[in-house]
Amino acid sequence: MYLTKSDIENLERKKRLNIINSVSGIKPANLIGTKSKDGQTNVAIFSSVFHLGSDPALLGFITRPTGEVPRHTYENLKETGFYTINHVPTTIADKAHYTSAKVDREVSEFERCGLTEEYLNGFHAPFVKESSLKIGLSFQEELPIKINGTIMIIGQIEELIIPDEAVDEKGYIDLSLYNTAGISGLNTYYSLQPVASFPYARPSEIPDFGA
Repeated sequence: MYLTKSDIENLERKKRLNIINSVSGIKPANLIGTKSKDGQTNVAIFSSVFHLGSDPALLGFITRPTGEVPRHTYENLKETGFYTINHVPTTIADKAHYTSAKVDREVSEFERCGLTEEYLNGFHAPFVKESSLKIGLSFQEELPIKINGTIMIIGQIEELIIPDEAVDEKGYIDLSLYNTAGISGLNTYYSLQPVASFPYARPSEIPDFGA
């Protein structure tokens, strides 16, 4: 298949959406948990979480335009300043997937999708109990992306819960030990297995690959 910009623009809408959502490869599957000031909880799956820096420890994610469609995750984290990011194990991929359904604000996806709210160390936003790696964040900044109306949300890590056995002496995390899932496109889930681990790349240490 060869597609030009014009070809892409002229594809049937759903086919274009599926192709473009898949070309970036396997993305992290995360559940973002929030709670409004009046106590209404929300959890939704996102595949756009990314690293922004380690000092301070920052993570970003992309949320869709707010407009006519309610964005409860965005509204809650802006209102309270706190949210959680929870890795999705393959064992709950089905439950995590259905949190993307647009339910009414008064309906908690935790209850509707069979997930369990967990509150740790007095943190305001709920963690997902079924997740092994959980991150509590404080909202720091939002950056509007003008070209398509999406918003980059930047948060600072306040709480980090990782299984001890998943972290080696250098701080590397083995995601395969607790069956973290990845997402391709909008609805295909993958299990992750390590392929190799390499040292920090220095010019003097590049192997001779016979180029």
